[in-house]
Amino acid sequence: MRCCRAWATVRRTLTRCKRPTQSRDAIAAPVHDSQQRGEEAMTKPTAPRATSRRSALIALTALALGSPAFAADYTMRISHQFPPTHHTAVNLDQFAKEVKDATQGRVEVQIFGAAQLFKPNQNHPAVASGKVEAAAILSFQWGGTIPEMSVTIIPYLMTSVAKQKAFIGSEASKLLDAKMEARGVRNIAWIVDTNDGIFTSASKPLVVPADFAGLKIRGLNKLFDAGLSAMGAAPSAMPGSEVYQALQTGVLDAGFTGVKAAYSRKFYEVQKFGVASNIILAYDNLVVNPAWWNGLPADVRGAIQKAADRAVQRSIRTRDGVPAEDIKALNDNGMKTVALTRAQEKAMADAMQPAVKKDFLSATAPDGVKLLEMIDRL
Repeated sequence: MRCCRAWATVRRTLTRCKRPTQSRDAIAAPVHDSQQRGEEAMTKPTAPRATSRRSALIALTALALGSPAFAADYTMRISHQFPPTHHTAVNLDQFAKEVKDATQGRVEVQIFGAAQLFKPNQNHPAVASGKVEAAAILSFQWGGTIPEMSVTIIPYLMTSVAKQKAFIGSEASKLLDAKMEARGVRNIAWIVDTNDGIFTSASKPLVVPADFAGLKIRGLNKLFDAGLSAMGAAPSAMPGSEVYQALQTGVLDAGFTGVKAAYSRKFYEVQKFGVASNIILAYDNLVVNPAWWNGLPADVRGAIQKAADRAVQRSIRTRDGVPAEDIKALNDNGMKTVALTRAQEKAMADAMQPAVKKDFLSATAPDGVKLLEMIDRL
């Protein structure tokens, strides 16, 4: 229908371009020499007028093809909280290009980052209700909605590259996919956000559990925060987009985020020290509205899914340990940053993991036990 309306406009425009034909009386009237010369002058441009009409047709066709009447057949709006330089934001930009190319422009992916469309805690209900087609949601931000999602942020449990790769498509990931589906969204990608974390501070490096006593620190959610409390800290869970200001104004004494995120969010401007380790595995779940997804043609769904799968593969870390270049980037900008040794990581795990596991199992019975067993087998 949209195409028909566009071509109708083209035809009407071309019709208006036609000159009126001469009447029979005009053709039959006597012609003087001067009139003959004038008529010849008027009749000679006939061919150019035809050329002009062809040019008009080409121009109007191009205009019609570029108009909203020829817009993409499907729109996929994605809401997320990350700043433009964040690695997941960059990954999603690449995803958008690949979807457009794979569908030959039938799908337009529109990305709304930096929480400009919805706040982080609004993304799930926005997708479930159909207010937006898709969103990228940090796995630990499901919080009390799906507490099982916090299994990947049990400190030092599954941060290795081998575990990351094995988790994708595993029984554990499928169990969590089903829980998201039960909450009104379909997960199409487990994009790795980070397999490390960094504790930042303006006063001293936070190297051993005793260093955390009495600190107001950024938490992630109730379960992870149990580990911070076990070390004597006072955690306050908040979205990553709010942490910079909280550190700047003194609402928080210390921060926690992924090492790359600490750089993209410019923590080095408000923090002097950073201590990094492979403490958690956080994912960005690319979720879609099921009704919208099921309404897409099979070939379009397939193209989007393949692009999502490539986004996942791009996100998986290639080596264990905190990337040296990420630590260097923070040091180069004035934050004194170090990585914990294996022995120091074990001391942190011994202090945090028991409290987090206890709260996790209490909040997720009976599936929490199954999940831990599945992850142990990865």
